[in-house]
Amino acid sequence: MRQFKLEVAALLAAWASAAACLDVPQSSQGTCPNNVNAKQLGNKLSNTAEIYFPGSAGFAAAIARWSALDPPVASIVVVPGTENDVVETVKFANQKCLPFLATNGAHGSITTLGKMTHGVEIYLTQLDCVEIASNGQTAKIGGGILAKNLTDVLWAQGKQAVTGTCECVGYLGPGLGGGHGWLQGHYGLVSDQYVSMNVVLADGTLTTIDENSDLWWAMRGAGHNFGIVTSVTSKIYDLVPNYAIETLIFSGDNVEAVYEIANDNWLTNGTMPVDLNNWSYWYFDPTSDPDKPVIAFYIIQEGVNIVDPVYTEPFYNIGPISSQAQSGTYLDLAAWTGISLADPPCQKTGEANPRFPIYLKSYNATAQRQVYDIFSSLVTNSSGPFGSALFMFEGYSQQGVKAFPDNATAFAYRSDNLLVAPLLTYKLDGPELDAYVAQVGNQIRQILYEGSGDSSLHAYVNYAYGDETPLVWYGSEEWRQDRLQTLKKKYDPNARFSYYAPVA
Repeated sequence: MRQFKLEVAALLAAWASAAACLDVPQSSQGTCPNNVNAKQLGNKLSNTAEIYFPGSAGFAAAIARWSALDPPVASIVVVPGTENDVVETVKFANQKCLPFLATNGAHGSITTLGKMTHGVEIYLTQLDCVEIASNGQTAKIGGGILAKNLTDVLWAQGKQAVTGTCECVGYLGPGLGGGHGWLQGHYGLVSDQYVSMNVVLADGTLTTIDENSDLWWAMRGAGHNFGIVTSVTSKIYDLVPNYAIETLIFSGDNVEAVYEIANDNWLTNGTMPVDLNNWSYWYFDPTSDPDKPVIAFYIIQEGVNIVDPVYTEPFYNIGPISSQAQSGTYLDLAAWTGISLADPPCQKTGEANPRFPIYLKSYNATAQRQVYDIFSSLVTNSSGPFGSALFMFEGYSQQGVKAFPDNATAFAYRSDNLLVAPLLTYKLDGPELDAYVAQVGNQIRQILYEGSGDSSLHAYVNYAYGDETPLVWYGSEEWRQDRLQTLKKKYDPNARFSYYAPVA
């Protein structure tokens, strides 16, 4: 403990020294940690760029993350005002042998981020432009925009894009790992929409790439490993405004029945109609059931005011505790499913939020029961730390995703139909609790994996816990791993991009 306190004191002293460097004259020989001279960097940035140091409100806001488990540690934060500011910051970091990490929505909870123990955070929030092309078919989108902001800007022009579903998540981050969204049944993944992108490479070069670049394949699925995307040109579409949802709350006693019907009702077989999505959550709600977690099952349909009974009647036959039918627009989807800006998943509370994702082709009712019982024992323990935990089951229409060949991008799991992940929210309380959570989360995932019949574990890199391997994140086929390694050696031989689910 004494050594830990000494290390903290030394770190705080280094931060204080760094803060002082911001004000020294250009000619001063003042020394910052690792020879950081913020004045030297500031002189190369645009007049809209900002630099934050520890102790400032700007720094605290920039480094705040949704999950406080193994976060990256920054010595300074640079907020670029232009794409060239990213170039200059990466070059500066390279010159000073400083690690760097680009951030935006800060919802990636992967523990590999904790390997960054100092360095430069490049906070992209100012790069939030949206420029719709004159033909109305594409838009240039800044690398720092959030999903909600992009949706609102496009909505005002009668347009929409495939984005992630949660309003506070960045647009580009999910896309670099593939990117699931409400519209993927029509058009494919977020990354399938990209036409070109401006990328700052590991050496600080700003380049524009498209389908003619060998890097294009890797950026759409494993992009965190190869560059910082400062802007992207993406396909956009005419919007369909009206949506309907049916929310059914079931007792946990009905786990097998609910998911057997989901399998039999065209919801999990990869040919679910393109206008349909289904989600479900497990969570503890004592107002509905004081003894165990409930199942909240959502059926969402596009272009209607009432969900077609052909999809809902089999579930009503089970006998839900309660139900609610709502109609509205695309803008209502996040609030209906509890992931709007106002909802808990968009709050940065200082808690740990690890997930243990797995892709499935269909539900195994026996496995669902087993993991439900484990989850129930966690969240209904009155003295336990997991009262806010959530189990997520995301069932999107897959037809647009499967329309692309399996080898089209570095995203490897187009043949899977369901994205499943326990979210074990808890307050940090030392390494023993962290280890316990990792053990339970992986136990749950292993049960689902064994029940899937798959020969290899498939995990969504954007939800990854961090103890998975590149074969799990990016596909176990030898050709996939070889291609990623070859591109890594070419574009990032010194592994400057090595903190988010590294390919090696």
